[in-house]
Formats: sequence, structure tokens, C-alpha cells
Amino acid sequence: MTDFTMQTGDDGVAIITWDVPARSMNVLSEDGIRELDTLIDQALSDDAVKGIVITSGKPDFAAGMDLNVIGSMKQRGGAQAVFDLVMQLHGVLRKVERAGMDPKTLKGGKPIAAALPGTALGIGLELPLATHRIFAADNPKAKIGLPEIMVGIFPGAGGTTRLSRKLGAMAAAPFLLEGKLSDPRKAKAAGLIDEVVEDPIAAAKDWVLNATDADLVKPWDAKGYKMPGGEPYHPAGFMTFVGASAMVHGKTQGVYPAAKALLSAVYEGAQVPFDQALKIEARWFTNVLMNPSSTAMIRSLFINKEALEKGANRPEAPDQKVRKVGILGAGMMGAGIAYVSAMAGIEVVLIDAAQASADKGKAYSEGLLDKAISRKKSTEEKKAEVLSRITATTDYAALDGCDLIVEAVFEDPKVKAEVTQKAEAVIPQDAIFATNTSTLPIGDLAKASSRPDQFIGIHFFSPVDKMLLVEIIKGAKTGPRAVAKALDFVRQIRKTPIVVNDARFFYANRCIIPYINEGIRMVAEGVNPTLIENAAKMMGMPLGPLQLVDETSIDLGVKIAKATRAAMGDAYPDGAVDDVLFWMADESRLGKKANAGFYDYDDKGKRQGLWSGLDAKFPRSEDQPDLTDVQHRLMFAQSLEAVRALEDGVLEDIREGDVGAILGWGFAPWSGGPFSWLDMMGAGCAVEICDRLTAEHGERFKAPDLLREMASADQTFYDRFGRDRAAA
Repeated sequence: MTDFTMQTGDDGVAIITWDVPARSMNVLSEDGIRELDTLIDQALSDDAVKGIVITSGKPDFAAGMDLNVIGSMKQRGGAQAVFDLVMQLHGVLRKVERAGMDPKTLKGGKPIAAALPGTALGIGLELPLATHRIFAADNPKAKIGLPEIMVGIFPGAGGTTRLSRKLGAMAAAPFLLEGKLSDPRKAKAAGLIDEVVEDPIAAAKDWVLNATDADLVKPWDAKGYKMPGGEPYHPAGFMTFVGASAMVHGKTQGVYPAAKALLSAVYEGAQVPFDQALKIEARWFTNVLMNPSSTAMIRSLFINKEALEKGANRPEAPDQKVRKVGILGAGMMGAGIAYVSAMAGIEVVLIDAAQASADKGKAYSEGLLDKAISRKKSTEEKKAEVLSRITATTDYAALDGCDLIVEAVFEDPKVKAEVTQKAEAVIPQDAIFATNTSTLPIGDLAKASSRPDQFIGIHFFSPVDKMLLVEIIKGAKTGPRAVAKALDFVRQIRKTPIVVNDARFFYANRCIIPYINEGIRMVAEGVNPTLIENAAKMMGMPLGPLQLVDETSIDLGVKIAKATRAAMGDAYPDGAVDDVLFWMADESRLGKKANAGFYDYDDKGKRQGLWSGLDAKFPRSEDQPDLTDVQHRLMFAQSLEAVRALEDGVLEDIREGDVGAILGWGFAPWSGGPFSWLDMMGAGCAVEICDRLTAEHGERFKAPDLLREMASADQTFYDRFGRDRAAA
């Protein structure tokens, strides 16, 4: 079986169909490259063929390159093998682009068009960009774009060079540097594709049969071509590239190699002939692929994330697809869970103590749908359909027939126990009961249930409609069917799950709290708050620890601190943090929600800058620490806790540790997650830094035994725990 096939009709149009066997979406492999090359040669050399249409045998065109192929090439032959493969692909696409035309007269070529039935991403757009005309079906659900930057690489099959020359560097920037995806109509308006039609194959064939020699010549192959917006040393182009360089550095802080490499490829390529520009692109692409950051990002954000979403750690159990979900508590969290469930086609019963509260919870979905309609991302019909699935009520009897309950009431064990028992009195005997909690032990909450084997934790992150991660927590008595049910539900609502074992703060909060605390502890020490925040951002953290605690609310931090202190007694390690946090709460600086926290805010809630009052209470030390020391403290505070979670058995799979860290709290995505970051550094180096930090700042930085053992054996986490599961 082959990935590409070709049939030539009586009209002389050869239809090349891309249809990878046993895959829901087309991806390009090494064999696929060779097959496409052979078919193009056959069509161009066959006098009976007047032109070519490239299309897909699936509802979508293509999802991109098979990144496992790139990984294997790196392992087999290193940089040279990767470069050779990329240049081979460039050669095929350039053959499509030139289509057999005379290199001097630019005449005599055969027209080649692309017919896209649906989504076209990555190489799925780079191949069409090499054709002479792109026709897309009028499919509003289709996504067209070049999202490679999101997984730590950039379009390396000519997409960077072609799109920047077609649109100009500035117009191409959102698609290349931000991975912006568009529906077909918006893609046409932006200049990514040429036509949006009802029947793209028919339209493409008609165009092929009527195309002239001039229709086949790309602007960059024509005499006198000038780059839209100006080339690098054109007055307008110069300003574009200066601005782009500043923008890229401002957004990436220099820690994402792909963005800088992409800009370099565009800048250098714009100054040379097209074929030389492709070679420059290939060199920069190879450079990025050989960078450990791209390996880690591809592994965590593509391979591992996809594996977890497909149920890599799902226990053996029959299909547990959710038909009807009952949600207890219609506050912000419950309302968000109701919305994503209804959007996934699940019938929802949303319960609260007062009807007005239940109605308000349903209205949250209405508000989100209205916003989507205003942005032309939904319709009134879709809104009515989704809202019809949500029943807002105070009557627990409405839970009859629910196969999953998600409890999302206050973080109070007594309240949770009460609603658990009320629900279990009416729900089917085989229904699974899930509690949405971020801190309370599942084993303790399960004591209120008469079915502890069917009791599980599902920790959503706020806001539910935007956050991709869901943390599933197994209690000591949780059975495999409950785990399978939770995983199947998360898949239905299109989130990424990680499964962890029950322990204080589970995994995500266990790691993020030390990060926040380390930032606050440094404030108490007199470290400049600006240095703390910028040190974090320069390591790729989306928010500094002080901004993060403002976002999550300082009074919540106080509540967690008090509960932790009560549980740990004399072993409680964060008294210095409490000195700052409790004082802030006493000053009514509760964070963003109060328009006053570590930052000042204007009347509209817009962050203005760090609060000057911190200096009066915690004067800045004359001797400020080095930037690297601050960064090490912030990064190791999180990463060591991830290692301890693995040691303690809370975390069972390092893939979940890395993916969960990036999606849950934004752990430096360029690094691939805490385990990938430690692997990049090397266990030996990490232990040395831990020893220094321990001597200077305390036992919280003591290297875990596992890390020290790995250092002595010269091991990495992915060598030791992920060889069979997560090779990239």
C-alpha cells in the first residue's frame, strides 16, 4: 500500500491523491516523499498528461510531517542526514513549482493545482504553496496554516521562504512566528490560498485545463521580482526586519531557538536567489532540529501529548464514553465544566443550592457562546443547541441517569461530603463520582462515598474553557473503571489528561507552590522584585511568581498556607513566605481580583507595575544576587518537586510530568518540561547546582536521592524511564 496514487482522466488531468493507510490524517514520511517524487516525474514526462491536481483521499488534506521520521533521521545520521532529507524534500517541491518549464523562457510547464478538502497544516500547506493555484473547500471547520513554531521548529519545507516572498515579511509574520491558523475564507483573504469553492477538485481541474504559461510562473522566478514590503536593505524592509527582531526577542526572551532561526532564514534568504534561499532555510531548520530544545518540545508537545490524549495510560476497561454528566456546584468552575461538556455533545445537569445560582452558571455558557458569535466563530443555531443540553436546577432527582458526576463545590470537606451523599442517593449504581479539588486528599473525600472504588479526583484548571490540562487523581481505593471513565471524559471534552496518585497538592500544585513561594521568599530577603519577575520570564515562564500569585489571589495562598501549616506542624518550611503573604492580606492587597497585590492595577484591572509599598516593608538589599542564581532558585524549586513526586509514586510517567507542567502552569515550554530540562542540563550538573543552592539557601534544594543516583550512573530521565515510551 502506498501513500500517494495517481489516476489520469480522459481530459488529460492527472489526479494525485494523498491517502496514508491506517491514519486518520495524512502525514508525510520518507517513503511518501519518494512516492510523490516518482509520480510527479511520471506525470511531467507523460505527453498525455496536460496538468496535475494534488488532493487528499481523506476529509482533510494533511496534518504535517511525521515528526518521528525527523527523530529517527537525527539518530541515524545526525545533522547531515537531516539536512539531506530536507533538501530532498525541497527538490521535490521545487520540481512541482517549476513543473517541467524551460528554465530560460519559463514556458512549457504543466499546470499543477492543489485541491484541499479540509485542514492543511505544516507540510500540508507547504506542498500546496509550491503548486501554481490552491483551491480549498468552503469548509469553516478546516484550519489552514503553519503551526510548526508551536512545537519548537519552523516551516522547513519551503514554507518559510515561499510565504515570506509571497506576502512580505510583515504580513507573513503572524503565520510563521505565531503559528496562526485560519479557516479557508480568512486564509484566502490573507493570501495564503487562492480560491474557496464548493468542489475544489472540479475547480482545480478546470483551472489546470485553461492555465497559460504565465499562470505557472511564481513571482520570485519572474524577472524583476521585488519582495512585498521591501527587502532587508530597502528603507521600508529595513524597518520591518529591525522591528521583527525586537518583537521576536521581546516575546521569546531569547530562549526559543526556532523563532530566531526562522527570522534569520527569512532575512538571509531575502538577499539571495530563491534556490539559494531554500538552502539557507534548510540549514537553519537543521540547526534548530539539532538543538535539544526542539527535541524536547517535539517530544512533549507533540509525541507525548498526543499519546496521553489517545489514552497511553488508560487501564483495560470497556468504552466509558459519557452520555450524561451531573455537575454539583454552578460557580465559575462548575459552570466552565458544564460549558465544555455541552460543547462536546454531552447532556448536562447543573445543580446548585439556589435556582438563581444554577441559572447564573448556565448563563456563563450563554455568555461564552455570545462572544463566539460576535467573533463569527459560532452561530445562533449552535448556541441554542449547546444551551439545550444544559439543565440548571436545584433538584438532585434530575441526576437520575447520569453516568458521571463531577462535584465542584467549595473546598470544604463537609460541604463536599454532603453533596456526595445527596447525589449517590439518586444516581445509578454504576455511575462514577469525581470530585474537582486542587488540594484536598481524594482518600479523605472518598470516605463520604459508599462506592470508593468508583470515586476519583478530576482537577480542572481555571478558566476551564481555555486551560488544556486536566489532572486525574487516583485514591487508594479508586478502581480501574473510574480511571478509564475519567480519561474517556477528558478525551471527549478535548483536554489533555495526566493521571497521578493521591497526595497533598497532587502534582501540579505540588510543583507550582514552591515556585511562587521562592519568589515571595526572595522579596522577604530584599531581592529586587523586578529582578525576580524578569528572571522567571527570561527562563521562559509565562508569568513571574509574583504576578502568578496575584492572578490566583493572595487570600487563596494564605488559606493554603494555613492548611499546610496545620497539617505539617513543626516541619512546616515556609514561615518566611507567610511573613510576606499574610502581611499582604492584612493590607487588603489580595491580588488582581482586588485591583491590588504585588502589582498595582488601574480601575479596569490592567496591571500597571510592581507595588512600591513592597520596598517600605521589605527594603531592597544593597547586594543583589546574580540573575543566574535567581533563575536557578525559581527553576529548581519546581523541578526538584517534580522529581520528588516521581520518587514518591505520585507521578507514574515522566511524560505526564513534562506535559502536565507545560500545560498546567506554563513551565518553560522551550525546555520540554522539568524532566526534559534536567536532562538537557545533565544530572551531574543539576546535583552540583543543588549542592550549592542547599548550602546557600537551605534544605529545600537538597538533591533527591533519585537525581543523585542518576548522576553517579550518568543517566537521563528519558533514558531511564522513557526509552520505550517517549523516544523522540
